[in-house]
Amino acid sequence: VQLVESGGGSVQVGESLIISCAASGFISSNHCVAWFREGPGKEREGAASIYSGGGSQYYADSVKGRFTISVDNAKNPVMVYLKMPTLKPDDTAMYYCALDRLRCLTATPLSVQGYSHWGQGTQVTVS
Repeated sequence: VQLVESGGGSVQVGESLIISCAASGFISSNHCVAWFREGPGKEREGAASIYSGGGSQYYADSVKGRFTISVDNAKNPVMVYLKMPTLKPDDTAMYYCALDRLRCLTATPLSVQGYSHWGQGTQVTVS
């Protein structure tokens, strides 16, 4: 499995970004993909997850109502996006894409320990 994030950058407060994750190398056509983030001096936390087989989405309270996760299974590699409008300084973090077979369908869809495959991350800085 290979996960490659892109699209991060430095933006001002209130601006928007869409970060992307190119996912390849897995057999199943249905899987869970999630975005996590790790801010300076903070632990890694989940932001959003999606099930590619049915679009079931889950958001952490910190991003609910602001961020939107989506998946495009028609592309090769499969693309997962995180749309982040009206960014705030607290959104500054390294953003990681992670994949698991069924984690997002459980009671803990954003458990860091629940995801077995991770990308290298893309940095988002809001100032």
